Amino acid sequence: MSDALADFFTGRPTPQIAQDLLGHELVYQTPAGTMSGWIVETEAYLGEQDTAAHAFNGRYTAANAALYDAPGTIYIYILRGYYMFDVATQAAGTPQGILVRGIEPHRGLDLMQRNRDKPVPDVTNGPGKLMAALGIQSKDLNRTLLGAQNLTITPTATRQPKEVAATSRVGVSAGSWQDRPLRFTVAGNPFVSGSRKRDWDRETHGWA
Repeated sequence: MSDALADFFTGRPTPQIAQDLLGHELVYQTPAGTMSGWIVETEAYLGEQDTAAHAFNGRYTAANAALYDAPGTIYIYILRGYYMFDVATQAAGTPQGILVRGIEPHRGLDLMQRNRDKPVPDVTNGPGKLMAALGIQSKDLNRTLLGAQNLTITPTATRQPKEVAATSRVGVSAGSWQDRPLRFTVAGNPFVSGSRKRDWDRETHGWA
């Protein structure tokens, strides 16, 4: 992993990193071709004190160990039968992370739709959907660094949101952190999960 990418995932509060991640490009290289998409939706999880986090109260297991690794470590887990893509933030031993919940396809949309035969934007407008579209249906990349193999995120944004919306996270139904605004989206982008058609920016998809 590049120094620039490692630096991006530490040194600032995780919610700020999650917000800044919007507009960066998720890139997955396969023998069939490259698939990529701009990140349009993220959620921050703040470790031991966060009642919704996998590391709440310092919980450490083989399943969530990636969160305790170096910043930029890939954390893949299964939720309700779907694979999820998370990235560890902060220094090793500080188990915070960011869940990538939606991407707007850039390269390889045809490949994505071969993997997930759905129309745009339903192909990648959710965390399980984007993993299925990329064809990542295993934990083989779990606990590897971004860029060490064939999955990475660009160290800088290649698109800029016109407006970032902050809301409560999805599926967090209990605990004192239930309503905290730790979900960040590109306002008006059709590839944000659960977005309403009447709120879509059909001209620019919310990009500046």
